[in-house]
Amino acid sequence: MSKKLKVGVLGATGMVGQRFVTLLAGHPWFEVVVVAASPRSAGKTYQQAVAGRWKMADPIPAAVKDLTVLDVSQIDEIASQVDFVFSAVNMSKAAIKKIEEEYAKTETPVVSNNSAHRWTPDVPMIIPEINPNHSEVIKFQRQRLGTQRGFIAVKPNCSIQSYAPALSAWMKFEPTQVVATTYQAISGAGKNFDDAPEILNNVIPYIAGEEEKSEKEPLKIWGKVDQQKGEIIPVAAPVITSQCLRVPVLYGHTAAAFVNFKQQPTKEELIAALESYAGVPQELGLPSAPKHFIQYLTEDDRPQVQLDVNFENGMGISIGRLRPDKIFDWKFVGLSHNTARGAAGGAILCAELLKAQGYITAKQCY
Repeated sequence: MSKKLKVGVLGATGMVGQRFVTLLAGHPWFEVVVVAASPRSAGKTYQQAVAGRWKMADPIPAAVKDLTVLDVSQIDEIASQVDFVFSAVNMSKAAIKKIEEEYAKTETPVVSNNSAHRWTPDVPMIIPEINPNHSEVIKFQRQRLGTQRGFIAVKPNCSIQSYAPALSAWMKFEPTQVVATTYQAISGAGKNFDDAPEILNNVIPYIAGEEEKSEKEPLKIWGKVDQQKGEIIPVAAPVITSQCLRVPVLYGHTAAAFVNFKQQPTKEELIAALESYAGVPQELGLPSAPKHFIQYLTEDDRPQVQLDVNFENGMGISIGRLRPDKIFDWKFVGLSHNTARGAAGGAILCAELLKAQGYITAKQCY
């Protein structure tokens, strides 16, 4: 690629925004030229704005540390400098929906980490290996917004990444019922251990909104684009019930899942389906795509956060402990990196897919 697409990161000073900035450093297709945040950070250099609250293990990338932070509400100014934006803003859902649509209406595509538009019927919610075809709904969204190139696409909740990919690999066996309990890292709340003393030596058995997302979002991901209605229609099955707990782990969401199938697959068939599962990102060799999307670990004590969370640079999924259950057909444990695959990394892979599909292009002028 001779010329990189120019990118803005909205909400760049928060934890997910910081992950965007670090993952995009040296990206072969995308270059961060704008960082934007709340008015209290606007006017400072990026390095000044995150001073004392930089949460990444890697240092601030040299290419962005001296960029002047803009106010996210400076929509026209930001849109005039970029080909598209990543959104990780920290606002109310209503405010996020409004500002993301305002950016899209400037003919600037928005790839969002936020949940505000996940249930907007003509907004695709994409895990690129699972439902890349959902981008087809963008043409209907553009009609609604009155845009030629502007649109919004979102990635799903980080908690479902630890079990939904396995279920996707097993769709040919027709899963009917799923119980999924997730044990979620504190970085999912935008915190580290310094920010969350309440989690030390503790488990908190409630995360606002997570159980509804965990139960419903996979159904949209497995749904179909209805060409007549111009929207995505979720599937009705499998029925998922979930509990979500916050645990004293920095990165990595673990799921303990139980599943019933209409078919009766063997353990060997289930493992083979996991290990062979791949999608468009692997076929196209997208820059952020893991070569191996799902690994199956045979050891009794795997997957573990400390050993497995960074599989494929955090973009792969680890599954283990697959065994028969006394009530359900099968049970297993899954693990995903919540800020790589589950947040910024998943959104970057989504943008790479949309670029490869022709939905994100360079603007003709700035």
